Amino acid sequence: MLSEWHEVVVYVAGPMAKILVVDDEPALLALLQDALGDWGYEVRHASTGADAIEMLRAELFDAALVDIRMPDMTGLDLLREIKRHDNSAEVVMMTGYPAISSAIEALREGAYDYLSKPLILDELRHLMARLLERRFLRGEVSVLRVRLGEELTLHELVGDSPPMRRLKDIIAKVAPTGCPVLIEGESGTGKELVAAAIHRLSPRARGPFIPVNCSAIPADLIESEFFGHVRGAFTGAVSESSGLFRSANDGSLFLDEIAELPTALQAKLLRVLQDLEVRPVGSSKAIAVDVRVIAATNKNLEQAMAQGVLRQDLYYRLDVVRVSLPPLRERREDVPALVHHFIRRFNARLRRNVRGISPDALAALVAHDFPGNVRELENVVERAFAMGVHDQITLADLPTLGRGPVVAMADEGPVPKLEQVERELILKALALFNDDKAAAAHALGISRRTIYRRLREYGVA
Repeated sequence: MLSEWHEVVVYVAGPMAKILVVDDEPALLALLQDALGDWGYEVRHASTGADAIEMLRAELFDAALVDIRMPDMTGLDLLREIKRHDNSAEVVMMTGYPAISSAIEALREGAYDYLSKPLILDELRHLMARLLERRFLRGEVSVLRVRLGEELTLHELVGDSPPMRRLKDIIAKVAPTGCPVLIEGESGTGKELVAAAIHRLSPRARGPFIPVNCSAIPADLIESEFFGHVRGAFTGAVSESSGLFRSANDGSLFLDEIAELPTALQAKLLRVLQDLEVRPVGSSKAIAVDVRVIAATNKNLEQAMAQGVLRQDLYYRLDVVRVSLPPLRERREDVPALVHHFIRRFNARLRRNVRGISPDALAALVAHDFPGNVRELENVVERAFAMGVHDQITLADLPTLGRGPVVAMADEGPVPKLEQVERELILKALALFNDDKAAAAHALGISRRTIYRRLREYGVA
C-alpha cells in the first residue's frame, strides 16, 4: 500500500513535492516530518513564523501546514504572508482550539483546509493527496494558458506593494466600463499585461484582444494595416484585407507606443474613435466597428503634444482613464514574489525543478535598479535557467547586473567577501527605505531580527 501511495504522490506533485510545517511543538514537528517523509514528500520545518518567512523567501513550497497559534505571530498572519509571497502555495491550518470563526476566516484568507489537533494521520494523508492533485491540475491549466497566450489576468500582475494594489484596484474599476484607457510607463513595466487584464475583466473578454506595436509597422503600410484595403487598392494588394480594427471587432485593440504613429494617421484614428467606423484603403464604403481602444506609451505625453508628435485632440479622446505603471525600482518589495513567479513559469515551460533562490542572490536582485524593469528581471531569471542552474539560483548563477558574468570579476582584482557584499546590501536597503528596518528586511528576504543582529556586528546599530 505504501508503494502505491508513493506512485500517487509522484504523479500528482511532480518531483518530490516540498512541504513546509510550522508549529512550536517539537514533538508534533518530529511526527509530521517522519510521516510526510514516509509518504514521499520533502519536508522543511520551522518553529516560529519569522523562521518560516525566511524559508519562504529562499525556497519554493508546494504546500504548508501551519499552526494557528504561535509565539511570535498568529497562523492567520503567516497565512497572509505566504499568500502574499506565493499565492499558488496551498496552506492547511492546524489548531488545538477549533472555532468556527477561525475556520471561516482562514478559508476566507485562502487556506485550503482547517484541521483540528490531535491530527489523524490517515485523514492528513488523504487531504495532502487531494490538495496536491488540485495543485497539479491547476499547474497543467496554467501551462496550457501560457501556450495559448491566455495567462493575462490580474493574477499575472505579480506583487502586493502599495503601488501594485492601487494599480489592480484601478484596473478592476475601469475594466467593466468600456471607455478608452491610456497606459503610461517605462519600457518593461508590463503595459501589454495591464491592457490584457483590462480586456479579460471586461464584458468583451470573449472577443479578440489584438496587441499592436505602432512603431513596428512600416509607414507606407500603416493605414492598410489599421483599416484594411480592397483588392487592387495599391501595388501588391492582390486580395482584400480586413485590417486590425475589423479584426478586433467586439474586442479590444491595444495600441502600444501610440505616440509613434504618423500625425496623418492620428487624425484618421481620431475619426474612427468618434464615428465608430472605418474606411478601407481604396474603398468608398464605411464599415461600422465596435472596438475598445487601449493605448500605451513610454513617452511624456504632455511633452509629446508640445513637440507636435502627438495630436492634442487624439490625446484627449484616449485619455479618459489614465493608468500609470510604477517602475520596478519604486516597488522593490515585489522583487521576491516576481522572482518566484518567474521560477515557477520557467520550471513549467522548461520542465525543470529549480526550488528557489539563495538569500544573497535575492538581496542582490532587490538592490539592483533594473532600468529594464520587470522584463529585465525576467531575463535575468531566464538566463540563470539557460546557464544550467540546478536546485537553487545562487549569486554565481546571476550576472553582476549590468557588468557581465560573475566570473569576469576574477581579472578585476580580489572578489569581495560574502560578508562585505551582505553589509553593503543591508546598508543600501536601509538607505532606500529611509531606515525602515521592517521594509528593508522584507525586501532583502531576511528577518528584522537578522537586520538588527548584523547592524550590531557592523557597529552601526
